[in-house]
Amino acid sequence: MAKIVDWDDHIGRRLRLRDLRVFFMVVQHGSLAKAAAQLRVSQPAVSQVIADLEYSLGARLFDRGSRGVEPTIYARALLSRGRAAFDELRQGIRDIEFLADPEVGELRIGATAPTIETLLPDIVQQFSRRYPRVVVHVEDAPRFGVDLSGLLDRKIDVFLGRVAMPLADDRRLVDLNVEILFHDQLAIATGTQNRWARRRRIDLGELVNEPWILAAPDSWNYRRLAEAFLALRLDPPKASLVTFSIALTAHLLANGPYLVSLPGSVLQTSPYKRSLKRLAVALPNRPWPFVIGTLRNRTLSPVVERFIECCRQVSKSHVNPRSRSAKFAES
Repeated sequence: MAKIVDWDDHIGRRLRLRDLRVFFMVVQHGSLAKAAAQLRVSQPAVSQVIADLEYSLGARLFDRGSRGVEPTIYARALLSRGRAAFDELRQGIRDIEFLADPEVGELRIGATAPTIETLLPDIVQQFSRRYPRVVVHVEDAPRFGVDLSGLLDRKIDVFLGRVAMPLADDRRLVDLNVEILFHDQLAIATGTQNRWARRRRIDLGELVNEPWILAAPDSWNYRRLAEAFLALRLDPPKASLVTFSIALTAHLLANGPYLVSLPGSVLQTSPYKRSLKRLAVALPNRPWPFVIGTLRNRTLSPVVERFIECCRQVSKSHVNPRSRSAKFAES
């Protein structure tokens, strides 16, 4: 591939945003015909755009086959940078809208299911009270570190949730800015009518044979609970139910003999907190970071910056801040 020396003469005057949009659609659909149908143009028109791009870049963008087209390494490089360019342009338009009227815009949040059921409602309520004309989109996202595609693909602006592993263990996080809003701790709870709720002091070993509602075995929650039992030379309790749903858990605790291990902040922010009782059980001190994550080197709109500030304020007022706020994963 020949080195492109003069950007302005060789590409800058030829490449149009429309050409990149056509290119993105072909990558997305894996077919010139499907891309043409989505764009409501003819297939020859799409073929010509791709051919012109390949000529200007001096590289083949797609391998053609009987099942459609497959992007080459050159196409993937253009896709990565081109997506960022389009996103920055979109963010610029959002900034212009905000400057024209600082109380309008859109915000896309990804959050774990427990966060959506507990802390997020208060955050959204306070944010929307201040900025009622901002449209807020909330997506149920996997646990942080399990799937980062929402942020990396720029489908969401921010992620809220607990970190399930040391951040230094995941190389993908070099592309993210992650701020700790507070440190959570593991707690054990039951319904207020449960016999254990009346005990002022409980040894963890007494609970091993009780019916438990547990998180998935690969979760931070389960691993820390298992660690506490193993420290007493006891096998971890067996689950009667495995779920991350706070609503389902609260219903079963209020109406049955179950115990649950869950983040301490959930007991403080859950709408069901009056029907739950935190048990007086000594557990190992293992800080569990609750974070807000954004994509590094992505221009944050003023709306996103105000939402992040709202998250900080709500976290301080709702969660016992022996916790600290800090930034990490920075170069």
